[in-house]
Amino acid sequence: MNTLRNKVQLIGNLGNKPEIITLESGKKLAKFSIATNENYKNAQGEKVTNTEWHNLVAWGKTAEIAENYLEKGKEIAIEGKLTTRSYDDKDGNKRYITEVVVSELLLLGAK
Repeated sequence: MNTLRNKVQLIGNLGNKPEIITLESGKKLAKFSIATNENYKNAQGEKVTNTEWHNLVAWGKTAEIAENYLEKGKEIAIEGKLTTRSYDDKDGNKRYITEVVVSELLLLGAK
């Protein structure tokens, strides 16, 4: 069961082309987000779509794949782990962000 700890799998569509950051060491970081949709019928029988946005980061070779192949709207499947980090905003307030650190990336669809 250890392989199931902190494991995230998502299939969704890219909101924008990934932001690529190259560190001084030459290592690459890709930041991007995907939207996942859940469809259901409400009490009136109407179809409702609920969209969730997920912040993703990828490092190294996975970031290079993201840089070279990912475009806005493209459908992808990812696997990774959840991480939470904090930072201070411009007003000095502590903010928290939860991201998925991507370990596997699969391009889907023919877009």
